[in-house]
Amino acid sequence: MEQLHIIPDRNRITETLELAEQYHTAFEYNDFFNPNVLDDEKTIDSLISFYLRQPHDRTHDTMHGAFLDITIHSEDSLIRKVCEHRIRQSMEIARDLELRGVVFHTGRLHGFRDKQYLNNWLDVNEAFFGGLLQEYPKQQIFMENMFDEAPDILAQLAKRLEHEPRFGVCLDYAHAAVTDVACEEWVEALAPYIRHMHINDNDRVNDLHQEIGTGKLDWGAFDKELRRFSVQASVLIEMKDLERQRRSIEYLKENRFYPFL
Repeated sequence: MEQLHIIPDRNRITETLELAEQYHTAFEYNDFFNPNVLDDEKTIDSLISFYLRQPHDRTHDTMHGAFLDITIHSEDSLIRKVCEHRIRQSMEIARDLELRGVVFHTGRLHGFRDKQYLNNWLDVNEAFFGGLLQEYPKQQIFMENMFDEAPDILAQLAKRLEHEPRFGVCLDYAHAAVTDVACEEWVEALAPYIRHMHINDNDRVNDLHQEIGTGKLDWGAFDKELRRFSVQASVLIEMKDLERQRRSIEYLKENRFYPFL
């Protein structure tokens, strides 16, 4: 089975650790992407210290990097500077916690298909994240589809960086499900590059982060496509509530859906 991840709840850390032990899950930290947190070094240090004290192996863990308003491909030099700073903050935190990898969003304008804009996005992201991996040689970087209307541009970036084994795609299956492109096409286009995934359920209209099995996503098709293309990737059950995390894992396990055999 590929590694499962859950989002830890600091206010219920004992129960979180018990759940992680029961299902052999890693963590994906959602504590560090908020700009208000990133603006406060004492808060960052306190959060890092809290997690370092926990009896938990962090070597398989991931974290969500800064993503709010992050557009490193901006033509505005001041915006680029701030965005690059936020991303490096994320990488520093991951290094301090000795995490496996960090998830970032594409940051593209939804539906904007201007050729010059897309080429600039590809060039800037290739150069920046390729260089960032050299700065942080012990961390991986996963690029997640967010408001992307189709998988083609993210696939092109992953193709450009395929020589770098520490770069990969984080397929957010729920984000893909609310686009006009079939989920099967997302998997097919990105399969060679998928190293991590985010999964939760929704009504195929809004990104609701529902418990898996309670929405309209076809998890049998999800399982079939991942196995068809031999995808091997870690999987985050992307919801915060521990009870919903447990029920989601049990749903996948009982139906033998990916990542369960």
